[in-house]
Amino acid sequence: MKVKNQSFFLLRNHPSHKSPHHHLPQFPTFTKCCLNKDQETLVCDIQNTLLLNSTSFFPYFMLVAFEGGSILRAFILLLSYPLLLVVDHELGLKLMIFITFCGLKLKDMKNVGRAVLPKFYLENLNLQVYELLSSARSYGIKVLIFTRVPRVMVEEFCKEYLSVDDIIGTELHSIGGYFSGFVSSSGVLVKHKAVKEWFGNERKPDVGVGSCILHDQLFISQCKEGYVVSKEDGKKSARTIMPREKYPKPLVFHDGRLAFFPTPLATLCMLLWFPLGVLLAIIRLFVGIYLPYHISRIVGGLTGVNIAIEGCDYSWENKNKQTGVLFVCTHRTLLDPVFLSMTIGRPLTAVTYSLSKMSEMISPIKTVRLTRDRKQDGETMYQLLREGDLVVCPEGTTCREPYLLRFSSLFAELTDEIVPVAMNTHVTMFYGTTASGLKCLDPIYFLMNPRPSYHVQVLGKLTKELTCSAGGKSSHDVANYIQKKLADALGFECTNLTRKDKYLMLAGNQGIVEDHDLTFNGLIEYELD
Repeated sequence: MKVKNQSFFLLRNHPSHKSPHHHLPQFPTFTKCCLNKDQETLVCDIQNTLLLNSTSFFPYFMLVAFEGGSILRAFILLLSYPLLLVVDHELGLKLMIFITFCGLKLKDMKNVGRAVLPKFYLENLNLQVYELLSSARSYGIKVLIFTRVPRVMVEEFCKEYLSVDDIIGTELHSIGGYFSGFVSSSGVLVKHKAVKEWFGNERKPDVGVGSCILHDQLFISQCKEGYVVSKEDGKKSARTIMPREKYPKPLVFHDGRLAFFPTPLATLCMLLWFPLGVLLAIIRLFVGIYLPYHISRIVGGLTGVNIAIEGCDYSWENKNKQTGVLFVCTHRTLLDPVFLSMTIGRPLTAVTYSLSKMSEMISPIKTVRLTRDRKQDGETMYQLLREGDLVVCPEGTTCREPYLLRFSSLFAELTDEIVPVAMNTHVTMFYGTTASGLKCLDPIYFLMNPRPSYHVQVLGKLTKELTCSAGGKSSHDVANYIQKKLADALGFECTNLTRKDKYLMLAGNQGIVEDHDLTFNGLIEYELD
């Protein structure tokens, strides 16, 4: 009874349950805000303002707990959710911070903030509020973010994608490169007090944007002009999801395993599925390894793996040719060559570098390691082509989004028997690629999805006039032509980004490992001159 009465008392005193009579006078909607060059500062929050459906920041804490921590940490955070519903907002925030950050490495949080969270922030970004911030930037108005959530969770996104001038949020205590799980001595940020401290008693920010809750009303009351994002504004924005072409900057690379927004219900479903998913992935692996191609394709379909095949016409194959066919694929996961072999019903050889021992053992097709020496690797692949068909992915690394990275040109110098293959994947729960995690688990995670899908489109063989030796084209021209042809087939966009760009952005390194480190996997890639 004491717990029940205490919970009722806390709920009654939660800001969202306050009587309207306790609210400050209502401010106009932010759509009526008209900025001008005379204004100097604009302040707003990211929660309930810049992000849609962010009354609870629980899903973003879950992303940090799972991607930066472990599935056990995510499970403990989910168990705490019922308690978060009955305690007051500040206590609930401290509890989420403790479970999510206690013992977490600072560098792991930095990786999550740089490579994981931005994708989910962009997908929930309020387009209209973002356009207001963009207008402020165009007028030279200084934009400041004041938020109660931990600063480390939003700083990377706000500076990299929104170009804000400063972020003031709750600071976390750390020791020896690890978070302690507690907030700093200053406590959870109180926004209206933080604004006063930041600007002093003699100055006020020109424009403030917040939500309709009491804390934000107090926050924007410290500004010369205050505007709110009402529920009606939120509903209008939610009906039109921010299109990719309007993102502040293209989202080409992102990391992490979770392919869904981890709300409490979605996270519960994932955790319940996880043991079954591991078992299902093992079954699918054995099907792909031990059964013939045409049977494994059927049995795989019965387990939920959807393989869509388009344009697979192998009638141009010449049984008496001296060299094999070189299949040039887009690179979505490590399983690209395996699914291509299943599609055409023929064993292929895949060239790799630094492939994990586990991936080598479970591979149902032949894999050959390369040395990164262009001349030596060219000779190796030429010899492999004399023995049979070969598959390469000239992007050199995987890309999840609808973009193609720059193609290496080495493959174009090897043969005129070139067949472009457009491959794409779709997952609903887990991504089968990673830049900073255990790459040997990539195939497992992909096959753990309830219904993973592969779309394989074998395009027509490249005509002799478009090849190097027969057509006199440069290897760069051939590589660029095939990249454009594959992008058109998939509806993707070509880029000049490379594997180095990806790893510098996601992992803070160039993706190069020593020979003794066998945790890195990928298909052949060389830089274009």
